[in-house]
Amino acid sequence: MYQAGGTIRSLLDKVAEQEYLLPAIQREFVWRPEQICRLFDSLLQGYPFGTFLFWKIKPENRDSYQFYQFMQHYHERDNYHCENVTQLPEREFIAVLDGQQRITALNIGLRGSFAWKLTGKWWSNDDAFPVRRLHLNLLSQPDLETGSMYDFEFLTDDKASLDASEQYWFRVGRIMEEEEDALIDEVADDARLTTDQRKEARSTLRHLYRTIHDKDKISFYEESDQSLERVLNIFIRMNSGGTTLSYSDLLLSIAVAQWSSLDAREEIHVLVDEMNCVGDGFNVSKDLVLKAGLMLSDIGSVGFKVENFNKENMAILEENWTPIREALLLSMQLLASFGFNAQNLRATSAILPLAYYLYHRKLTASYLSRVEYAVDRECIRNWLIRSLLKASGIWGSGLDTLLTMLRSDIKQSGDTGFPLAKIEATMQQRGKSLRFDPEEISELAQLDYGNPRTFALLTLLFPGFDFSRHFHVDHIYPKGLFTRNKLAKVGVPAEQLDELIEASNKLPNLQLLEGTINNQKRQKMPHEWYAQQWPDVNARQAHLQSQAITSLPEELNQFMDFYRERQETLLARIRTALQPASSVETE
Repeated sequence: MYQAGGTIRSLLDKVAEQEYLLPAIQREFVWRPEQICRLFDSLLQGYPFGTFLFWKIKPENRDSYQFYQFMQHYHERDNYHCENVTQLPEREFIAVLDGQQRITALNIGLRGSFAWKLTGKWWSNDDAFPVRRLHLNLLSQPDLETGSMYDFEFLTDDKASLDASEQYWFRVGRIMEEEEDALIDEVADDARLTTDQRKEARSTLRHLYRTIHDKDKISFYEESDQSLERVLNIFIRMNSGGTTLSYSDLLLSIAVAQWSSLDAREEIHVLVDEMNCVGDGFNVSKDLVLKAGLMLSDIGSVGFKVENFNKENMAILEENWTPIREALLLSMQLLASFGFNAQNLRATSAILPLAYYLYHRKLTASYLSRVEYAVDRECIRNWLIRSLLKASGIWGSGLDTLLTMLRSDIKQSGDTGFPLAKIEATMQQRGKSLRFDPEEISELAQLDYGNPRTFALLTLLFPGFDFSRHFHVDHIYPKGLFTRNKLAKVGVPAEQLDELIEASNKLPNLQLLEGTINNQKRQKMPHEWYAQQWPDVNARQAHLQSQAITSLPEELNQFMDFYRERQETLLARIRTALQPASSVETE
């Protein structure tokens, strides 16, 4: 049930007395000066102010979470984070969940200042950040274009003191420091104003003062349940301003707020950027890094649950952060060496078991190249690709439980090598079998160009590529040859056109080709292009056989003969490559 919360003055007094604080699920203050000005204009026009969501914190729970003071003097370079509350009050207090930006805007406007960078000045120059305080032109005129009635602006003291016939700037914060009558008398005695201007200025000032001091503008909903999980869900539903927050966003805020020596938010954001810059680039998120932190720290389950983000667990995560970040970066390098990137890595969650394995064994960059690890790397590659080839999606539903169980398998059996058989047995128990039935194998043999699984399957069927040379999926018979006009010209019957056009884009007409060579190939018939690339007949035949190409018809109307022949060859290779783990050599 919503309650009346009094005046804006009483609200800010409670902020000053630390009766109202920001919880760890705070956002950074993101409003720009003009947004604060519009808020004050709306207040004076009598527009609805919106409601707040308050969370009453009981004394026995005050040390369970981290809390912050509201921003008062914002500086774009030097003071843009809210200050940590080191000594919490020994009483009940309120954590503001919804309304954080509005209260901060009021606090800056009525009690603080705003310093942002001037265009054209160096970031290191202190003069580039003049301190401005909120002022109201007491001679404001309505602006029909913007709909504003009151001219609020953040000004330096020097600019506010300049005389102008249509402007009479009043520092808004003075209404928090001085009595109404004294302020009104000051305006009435100002000889610079005409009689009409004095009347107008007094009226505007009185309206400002009473809006802040006398009018009950505040309404709120108070949650007294001490369950943070419940509060987070309420917060997500009710939060109304700016970018939508997810549950994991809020948990991240809780996590980083409890680190003591590292700037956790910066560490996580930098790590995400570094991971995404490996190889040809990836697209991992901060959510993945956060889940990796839970997994590699051996914290409970790996689910995004509040109980996993307590102070004790976050201290463990911070203590182990350096080896965790190294394991994650090494995982990305391993994936890049397999040829994966943002375009063809179907599920980034597949990174997590690999990262835990590398972390558990304390492996370093030498793992990527040393011969003694070659069999282990191939074991991982084979397992990863097969998990990505499942159309049903291994890394979807039930992920947290699966990851927790795989972590246990690696911890128990992964001291000397990747425990493939044990992992696959666990996956099968969870309904995530890596066995492929005939229908699945048939479906794989007809994968389309552009399907992320196509690249993974080709790397499994044709191992040995040096992916530092940037290989791509390429058509053997160029796609540009398969237009209705071109096919008709070479004698393809009209009733077969659709079949050929569709087949041209499927697996039997696809191969892995180095990027620079791919650009050279263009629209040439394959028998011509291969003859140019490999003039020696024996070398050419050896390469074609390695790519399961037994013949290359010179006429496009014979394409389906090539297609069916290679499809059968690929089906046999797929069956062999996807054999169960028990028959894969892992020693």
